[in-house]
Amino acid sequence: MDLRLKDKVALVTGGSMGIGKAIARSLAGEGCKVAICARGEDRLRAASEELQRDTGSEVAPFVADLTRAEDVEPMVNAVVERFGRIDILVNNAGSAPGGVLERLSEEEWAQALQLKFMGYVRCTKAVIPHMRRQGKGRVVNLIGNDGVKHSYWEIAPGAANAAGQNLTTSLAGQYAKENITFVAVNPGPVRTERWDGLVQAMARDMNITVDEASRLAPSSIPLGRICEPEEVGNLCAYLASDLAHYVNGTMIEIDGGQQKPLMDAVRDRG
Repeated sequence: MDLRLKDKVALVTGGSMGIGKAIARSLAGEGCKVAICARGEDRLRAASEELQRDTGSEVAPFVADLTRAEDVEPMVNAVVERFGRIDILVNNAGSAPGGVLERLSEEEWAQALQLKFMGYVRCTKAVIPHMRRQGKGRVVNLIGNDGVKHSYWEIAPGAANAAGQNLTTSLAGQYAKENITFVAVNPGPVRTERWDGLVQAMARDMNITVDEASRLAPSSIPLGRICEPEEVGNLCAYLASDLAHYVNGTMIEIDGGQQKPLMDAVRDRG
């Protein structure tokens, strides 16, 4: 299937690793010109060179810290200066720490909302004027299933994700009349660089072994495994395309049918 993405311009935040890098790869593989944004310059440039080499599409790195409002608009303007437009925004940068309420610090709560939620707000706000001038735009927000499938261990990600889901549906209603549409993607557990750290934290807070923790998420998924980043990337490439432009103001889960209560049944043994 031709997704008709050739020569479209996509900005992917958090594009230097993990899910963001997989999304950038899928978009570039479909012929998109891709801007990837992240804080770490060395990793970002290496990812840009790798993706450009592997796909043959133009992939350009843009360094920005999305927790800093003053970084965002200049980054977006630099992307427009380089490519002339932004057709697609994929908000992906940021994550929230797992853990139970009594183990989460004020700083961790602030981190959960500052990058994962406010980063999305800042990038969307900066991109909307360009999409308005173009007469069309697509925003794909990577959220997470914690906002709709609640878990006591994932309370901070759940709060940030619920806010992101509300943002998506609200803006979809506001901007559809200007042909700018929004969709949220809710992954469950995904095999990325971050996964090992999450397993360690889960073992600590649930008072189980690391081996038990590593089996916990797959056991809650009927398919018996966690998601691969490429699977999220392929879904996002389709949702970013004009073929899915009418998919507006909704949330699409990609979690293998995960049943969170099976994880929550393992309570603290301490």
